[in-house]
Amino acid sequence: MTVLADLTTSTEAFEASSTDVLETSSAEAFRSPSTPAFATPPTQVFDNRESAVRSYCRAFPVLLSSAHGTTLVAEDGTEYVDFFSGAGALNYGHNHAHIKRQVVAHLEGDGLLHALDFHTAAKREFLDRFGREILEPRGLHHRVQFCGSTGTDAVEAALKLARKHTGRTQVIAFSGAYHGVSRGSLAATADLSLRKVAGTHLGEVTHLPFPVGPRGAFPTMDLLEQYLTDDLSGVEVPAAVILEVVQMEGGVYRIPDADLRRLRDICDRYGIVLIADEIQAGCGRTGGFFSFEQAGVVPDLITVSKSIGGLGLPMSILLIREGLDSWAAGDHPGTFRGNQLAFVAACGALDLWQSQAFLDQARDGAELLRAFWENHPLPGVEVRCEGHAIGIDLTHAGGRQAADAVVAWCFERGLIVESTGRDKAVLKLLPALTMELDVLRHGCELIHEALRTALSR
Repeated sequence: MTVLADLTTSTEAFEASSTDVLETSSAEAFRSPSTPAFATPPTQVFDNRESAVRSYCRAFPVLLSSAHGTTLVAEDGTEYVDFFSGAGALNYGHNHAHIKRQVVAHLEGDGLLHALDFHTAAKREFLDRFGREILEPRGLHHRVQFCGSTGTDAVEAALKLARKHTGRTQVIAFSGAYHGVSRGSLAATADLSLRKVAGTHLGEVTHLPFPVGPRGAFPTMDLLEQYLTDDLSGVEVPAAVILEVVQMEGGVYRIPDADLRRLRDICDRYGIVLIADEIQAGCGRTGGFFSFEQAGVVPDLITVSKSIGGLGLPMSILLIREGLDSWAAGDHPGTFRGNQLAFVAACGALDLWQSQAFLDQARDGAELLRAFWENHPLPGVEVRCEGHAIGIDLTHAGGRQAADAVVAWCFERGLIVESTGRDKAVLKLLPALTMELDVLRHGCELIHEALRTALSR
């Protein structure tokens, strides 16, 4: 099967395909006709040995074996264009040649692979360059804390540090938020189904309505001010407010710049630590390197993970504003807080940010995405564009049923895209910043065709 196969598939073929998706079991719905017949299915070992907790492989039941650029390749040779990018961990695509060369050279030179928090050459280069090339030009005078290997580790560290620094325990978070699934981060996550799985009380976090969302605008900052000025509100002055400037799992919603600036002012007046979760929206995904840049605010703590590791290598950091580094030595240890390969790959990615060709390509790709979806409106469909993150909201145009059908139809034709948001009714497009413009355009055309035909049904 070729990449983005059969962009001209007929309406009748789509209707038959999407009807099957809606009326058959999930396994039957996603079965590819090109899958060869094996005496033992090639994915049988996963069913036999792997925990039932796995999820993405259920939506995309294919055995992947390699990847290059923005293309995934299955064991049988089938190619898929990737509009998913590892949930935002692959902003530079798969196996980017320049970044990969740096990693290979480190391996061949017997570079350290594990070093706890020892001083190393790889860490030194990352700290120096990340400070000079990313932080300082943006007026961010933050220290860097290396956490565990995933984003939730940085969130845990941020919440813990905010509580230690202020001596308070309460935290304000928002509806629609996703900050991770370890206990502290899950307490700030809003998804009730995920919270229920915790099996224990998740306290000390108050969730306020996000200022924008499926039900329209909400005067959240007025409500927060009211809570903080009313002795009978029942809400204590918190240690921190944590938010995603662009809620990704919540359906690609950006907090208005004015609200973010007002939140910064409230935090300043009450001595509240402002935490910006940049784990999925950062590293260029939503425009600038950080999603909060356009509002002109400086968060106190910033969590960064996913694409900071360059090739998708595990890396998680907490950026700490001057005066807030209240840790004592050893307060927050971790065996894998110094991923040497990720430092090397991250520096390779920083090279791209010094390349005008890369910056131009990222800018042109974001402009193409916005222009395409603005110029191809669909009845009842709201499209939210934030750089290389697009939310196509089908809440009022078939909801989850329509989103599932489009995801399945695109997968059968060589394109991987996921759904998110309330009831999984929002298609979330996350193409790499390095995706060629013609591939980007064809992918959008394929998704638009699927949407248009689904709506016509």
